[in-house]
Amino acid sequence: MAAATLARLRALHGWWRGVIGADLYDRYLDHHRRSGHDHPPMTEREYWRARTAYQESNPQGRCC
Repeated sequence: MAAATLARLRALHGWWRGVIGADLYDRYLDHHRRSGHDHPPMTEREYWRARTAYQESNPQGRCC
């Protein structure tokens, strides 16, 4: 029973991270690893700065 509850909580946590975008850096690292780039991946701080800069220079329809 406890194992099933823990599994459900982990699944819910993973889903929630996806909803709020907290898993984007992890997905970037996975993509970087699978793509075979010859340079090291950006740090998490560099990633979020680059993502924010891109969004600011390329605005798209969003609520706020």
